[in-house]
Amino acid sequence: MSTTTRTADQASDLISIDLAHGVRALNARLHEATGGEAFTVVNPAGQHNIAVGIDTEIDVTVEGHVGYYCAGMHQRGTVTVHGNAGTGLAENIMSGTVHVTGDASQSAAATGHGGLVVIDGNTGARCGISMKGVDIVVGGDIGHMSAFMAQAGTLVVCGDAGEALGDSIYEARIYVKGTVASLGADCIEKPMKREHLEQLRELLERAGRSDDPADFTRYGSARTLYHFQAENSSSY
Repeated sequence: MSTTTRTADQASDLISIDLAHGVRALNARLHEATGGEAFTVVNPAGQHNIAVGIDTEIDVTVEGHVGYYCAGMHQRGTVTVHGNAGTGLAENIMSGTVHVTGDASQSAAATGHGGLVVIDGNTGARCGISMKGVDIVVGGDIGHMSAFMAQAGTLVVCGDAGEALGDSIYEARIYVKGTVASLGADCIEKPMKREHLEQLRELLERAGRSDDPADFTRYGSARTLYHFQAENSSSY
């Protein structure tokens, strides 16, 4: 199933795992890791649930496309996918880093509590839905209903955003470089202050991007839906 190689420049073993032998065995091996190991996963073939529940400081590189819920419940370490990802990438991520070099389907980083999720390409609908502290950087476009009920964290979009962006948003921050098809209930454009430019610059750098923060527009909550009011009943 796996082979171990070492080079003079590597402080830890590089372990190669062929997913032709199944995802369950891969995840079991990753959960047995004690920290410091580097894994390369080959032949993923779009299988689901790859590299889920990692809670150790390890480095996992997947060479190819992955299916649903890759890196779900991620807590520590780094997962890098050299390809595209299906629905629910890094769902409920707690900390650590997940990076996809291609596109991601809908619900990327849904309910994420922390950590950093980087998607170099585009994402589908509901990116960052109900996010609770995760930072998300998307190099391309995002689909409709992204950041729906986003409570905390940051969504950075270097392309365009679909309809109903930030619908029913709480205190999360959204930065969009391109155009927004429409804003959701209680989401409004907000001024870009020095603190926001600094935060955005730091996130872009962490994501390996060179975009100018001054080219982005900030969106957030108008805070009109925090308490029920009869005149806002059509927006609930």
